Amino acid sequence: MPRPTKFRRVEFFPKDTYFVPLNKPKCEIEEVNLKIEELEAIRLKDIEGLNQEECAEKMHISRQTFQNVIDNARKVIAIALTQGKAIKIGGGHYTTRNCELKCGNCGKIYEVKQEDDHFICPECNSEKVGCRKRSETCEKWCRGIKNV
Repeated sequence: MPRPTKFRRVEFFPKDTYFVPLNKPKCEIEEVNLKIEELEAIRLKDIEGLNQEECAEKMHISRQTFQNVIDNARKVIAIALTQGKAIKIGGGHYTTRNCELKCGNCGKIYEVKQEDDHFICPECNSEKVGCRKRSETCEKWCRGIKNV
């Protein structure tokens, strides 16, 4: 049985999540998916200028896992650029820090683990979920959600 995938720590969530090549009919556009943690790896290494060890530490993963994540990210981007494909950013296996949500229905407090479970309480499946505390990192994740 394979080892469960460890959540990757992510601090940046883009506002723009879809990039399309110009002058190509919509019916001909294929897309590739760039995961949230892959974008974070690119940001840390290529924009922040951190070394591999620092990047891995920030993402709470091993150096080898970081290398695998960034290699895949660069491959996805290279395919999109050389083959004229759209890039859709989303999904993945990640977590963030300093972001606790509270259910307005049952009162359960829980940490966000993935984008998909963001608005639904794991206890009662209520959608009356809000941000428990606001911090700079949390603000990036919870933009638009009311405090509870």
